[in-house]
Amino acid sequence: MAIERTPVKDRFKDKVAIVTGGSSGIGRSIMEELCKEGCSVAFTGISDIGVTTSKEMADAGFDVLFAQGDMAEEAFCKSVVQQTVEKWGKVNHLVNNAFSFTAKGMDATREDWERVFMVGPVGYAVMVQQVAPIMREQGGGAVVNMSSISAFVAQVNRWTYNAAKGAVHTMTKCMALDLAPWGIRVNSVSPGWIWTREVFKAADLDGGGREKWDPIWGEYHMLERCGQPVECAGPTLFLLSDDASFVTGTDLPIDAGYQSMGPEGLGKTAAFAGSE
Repeated sequence: MAIERTPVKDRFKDKVAIVTGGSSGIGRSIMEELCKEGCSVAFTGISDIGVTTSKEMADAGFDVLFAQGDMAEEAFCKSVVQQTVEKWGKVNHLVNNAFSFTAKGMDATREDWERVFMVGPVGYAVMVQQVAPIMREQGGGAVVNMSSISAFVAQVNRWTYNAAKGAVHTMTKCMALDLAPWGIRVNSVSPGWIWTREVFKAADLDGGGREKWDPIWGEYHMLERCGQPVECAGPTLFLLSDDASFVTGTDLPIDAGYQSMGPEGLGKTAAFAGSE
C-alpha cells in the first residue's frame, strides 16, 4: 500500500535541520519531506547507506550534508552540530531519531543496556545540549524526539528497548520545561508498528513477508495495517513547524489507535470473536 503526502511548499524555506539516523526508514522519510518543504538538512547514519542516500538527495537538487558515525559517541554528536553550523551558520530544528534496537530481557548484558541508552536517551540529550545554545541565540527552535509505543506498554523480552524509550518520553517533558524560556519547543512522537528495517527482519523470519504479517500486526491497529515511514514524517514536521507554536512538552502518537485499544485488538482472531 503506497502512501504519499503533499508537501507544504516552502514551509521550511531558509531553515536548517539535523535529523539523526536519517539514512533510512523513518529518519530518511523525515529528512526527505523536510527537504521537499525547502529545508537544508544534515543527517547522520552509522553505515555506508548514508553515502548513497546523500548522493540521491543531492542529485534531486536538495541541500543536504551527511555525517557518518555513532550517536553513542559524544565527540561525534558535537561534530555533527559543528559541521552543520560551519555549512549553514545555524540550526533551527533537531530530530533525534537514531536509536539502537536492542530488545532483550533476562538475557540483557550490561553492554546491551549501555548501548541502547548511550545511542538513545543519552545521545538525544547530548544533541540537545549542543544545539540549544545555538537556537537560543537565534531566538528559538524546535526539537522532536523519537519515542515509541514501547514507552507505554509491556512487551515480551523488551526490558532494554522499552526502558530506553520510556526515558525518552520523560526526558522530553523535562527538556521542554527547561528550554521554554529560550523559545525552544521540545516534543516527541510515538510510532506504532511501522514498516522499517526491524519489522522487515521480523516478518521475514518465516518467509511470510509483508503479505502475511501486515494483517496480523494490523490486528493491533484500528486502521488494520502497519504504518509507512512517510506517515511519521507529516506529524513530525507539524511539531517542528510554526503551526505547532503553542505545543511543547507533549507526545503525539502515530499508532493508528494502538494505545487506545484493549488487549483483544480488533478481535478478529481472538477466541471470543463473535461471542455475545
